[in-house]
Amino acid sequence: MKKDTQTKAIVYTKYGPPDVLQLKEIEKPTPKDNQVLVKVHAASVNPLDWHYMRGTPYFVRMLAGLRKPKVTRLGVDLAGQVEAVGRNIEQFKPGDEVFGACRGAFAEYGCASESRLVLKPANVTFEQAAAVPVAAFTALQGLRDKGRIQPGQKILINGASGGVGTFAVQIAKSFGAEVTGVCSTRNLDMVRSIGADQVIDYTQEDFTKNGQRYDLIFDAVANHSVSDYRRALSPQGICVIVGFSTLFHMFQVMLVGSLVSRIGSKKIGGMGMAKPNKKDLVFIKELLEAGKVVPVIDRRYTLSEVPEAIRYLEEGHARGKVVITV
Repeated sequence: MKKDTQTKAIVYTKYGPPDVLQLKEIEKPTPKDNQVLVKVHAASVNPLDWHYMRGTPYFVRMLAGLRKPKVTRLGVDLAGQVEAVGRNIEQFKPGDEVFGACRGAFAEYGCASESRLVLKPANVTFEQAAAVPVAAFTALQGLRDKGRIQPGQKILINGASGGVGTFAVQIAKSFGAEVTGVCSTRNLDMVRSIGADQVIDYTQEDFTKNGQRYDLIFDAVANHSVSDYRRALSPQGICVIVGFSTLFHMFQVMLVGSLVSRIGSKKIGGMGMAKPNKKDLVFIKELLEAGKVVPVIDRRYTLSEVPEAIRYLEEGHARGKVVITV
C-alpha cells in the first residue's frame, strides 16, 4: 500500500528525448504559506515542456540548468481539487475545483501559488480547464498586449488548428475581429467551427502571396520570412510571432524585424514568453464561462504515458491540445 506521504510524478534528471522521463514515487508536496496543494485531475502538454525536457535550444539551459535540469519535475498546466492550503491563503479552501499554472504539473499532486489559480467554471471539465493556461495566456497576451487588437480589424492566425492557435482564433473573435485561420486541409472544418470567418489551406495557398492584407498577423508556426510578413501586412499592421521553428528564424526576426519596425510603420517581432498572472487567468475564465472560448482537445493520455504525449506533440500535427488525465 502507498503511504500517505508518497505520491507519483513524472521526473527527469538529464536532458534528452521523451525516454528520459520516468514515473516515480516522490514525497507528497506540502504547501508553503502562500501556496495551495492541488490534487491533480488533469494536466496538459505544451511545447515548453519538450524544450525543458531536451534542453534545446541551448539558451533554455540558462534558465533550466546548464548540464542537467535544476527542477526535475515537468508540466505547467493543471486542473484539480484543492487538498490543503497554506496559512496565508484566503481565496481557496479544501474541496474547491481550480485550474491554473504550477511547476511539476505532471503528477498526482502539485503546489501552486495562489496568484496562479482560479476557480474552475462549472461549464468546463477538468480536462478542458487543464488545456487552457499556457496556450490561452500566449494567445491573449500576443493578441492584446503585443498585437494591440481592436474590434473590426482583419486578423490572420497562422497555425490556427494548434494548441495556441485554437485559443487565438476564439479570443480574437471575442475582441470583435474578423478572423482568417491558416491550417492544413484536414483541419479546415474544425477551424471554421471555432469561429474563423475565413480559412486558408496552406497546402494550397500561401497567405503571404495571395494579395490580402491584414491589420494583425499572429503566427504560431513561425515559418515565414520577415519580407513575407511585411508583404501581408496593412500599412499600419503588426505581426506577432509566437515560438520559433529554428534559431536562424528567431535571429532573423530579432534583427531584420526590429529594423523594419524602426524604419517603417509596420511592426514585426516575437512576443517572448507568456507571463502567467491572476488578472489574465480571471479574464480567460470569464470567456470560458460565457462560452466564447471552448478548449479543443485532440488526444488524452494517462500520467504514465506522458513520454508518448510529448512525442506526439513534437510531431507538430496536434489539433488543439494534448491532455494528461491523472
